[in-house]
Amino acid sequence: PCFSLLQTGSTRIYTIEGAITSSPDSFNAMADTSTVDDVFDDTYREKEGKKPPRILVWRNIILMGLLHIGALYGLVLIPSASWLTLGWTAVCYMISALGVTAGAHRLWSHRSYKASVPLRVFLALGNSMAFQNDIYEWARDHRVHHKYSETDADPHNAKRGFFFSHIGWLLVRKHPDVIEKGQKLELGDLRADRVVMFQRRNYKLSVVLLCFLVPTLVPWYFWGESLAVAYFVPGLLRYTVVLNASWLVNSAAHMWGNRPYDKTINPRENRIVAISAIGEGFHNYHHTFPFDYATSEFGCKINITTAFINLMCVLGLAKDRKRVSRDIIAARIQRTGDSSYKSG
Repeated sequence: PCFSLLQTGSTRIYTIEGAITSSPDSFNAMADTSTVDDVFDDTYREKEGKKPPRILVWRNIILMGLLHIGALYGLVLIPSASWLTLGWTAVCYMISALGVTAGAHRLWSHRSYKASVPLRVFLALGNSMAFQNDIYEWARDHRVHHKYSETDADPHNAKRGFFFSHIGWLLVRKHPDVIEKGQKLELGDLRADRVVMFQRRNYKLSVVLLCFLVPTLVPWYFWGESLAVAYFVPGLLRYTVVLNASWLVNSAAHMWGNRPYDKTINPRENRIVAISAIGEGFHNYHHTFPFDYATSEFGCKINITTAFINLMCVLGLAKDRKRVSRDIIAARIQRTGDSSYKSG
């Protein structure tokens, strides 16, 4: 196990990955995160003085605009799509979403469980289908997000507003502090993963094949769907919906919802985001205990990603899931929660 709870006389000894402390608060400081890279750094201070100017990235602005126009056209074409095509769209959505949630996020960013090579390959393929930057870059930026959450060094700082944290951060140059802090992270675990580095070297080709060609050509070739419907529905529409579902974790789940675990931080529990992002909406819990593979106290409830990881463990493709004990959760709720906690 990654952590255990021992009883010695009247003293509880909390252990995690070899570290031992007799203080629950000291344990929380260690257990709340899975890597040194994603531990919140409360010593960071934003630079005083004038903020650097926002530099628009017009290529991204144009491409994102065209993508969303294409997605709207895909909505118009849904009545023309066959049931097989709609089913295929759902399959592509699930594969690409898992590539982000179970892959780039829970496995590679937080190392909250271990995956076999076949599972890592599947998740890397799904991540390319999602087209949200390669795993290495995604995990690096996400660790920076946790380490410097809601500061200038946070890539999608929610204090800069809903639009910025949702999509705007991709339409401007990164704040210099984001770049500086990202360069200082120790990412040896990612560089040592051959699947991660292979995907990084071949990312552009994998995106063309998996995000656009495969979703389009399968319905066209196997059941005679029109190329237009195949491209705009399982292609562009599916891709755009996955993007926005992921972005809602950065925006909506940092603004709207309750904070039963830690009222001192912005991230919230948002069930709508949990549904759209297949389990990633329990964000107050996740930022309080980022090492927990389930990203939620309640296991598989509204959490397809957790159910998927559990299934992979049953099949022998994953192991060593990290979890928070109920005693630790209850203590944290009493200590820092906003009194909105509801069991289950």
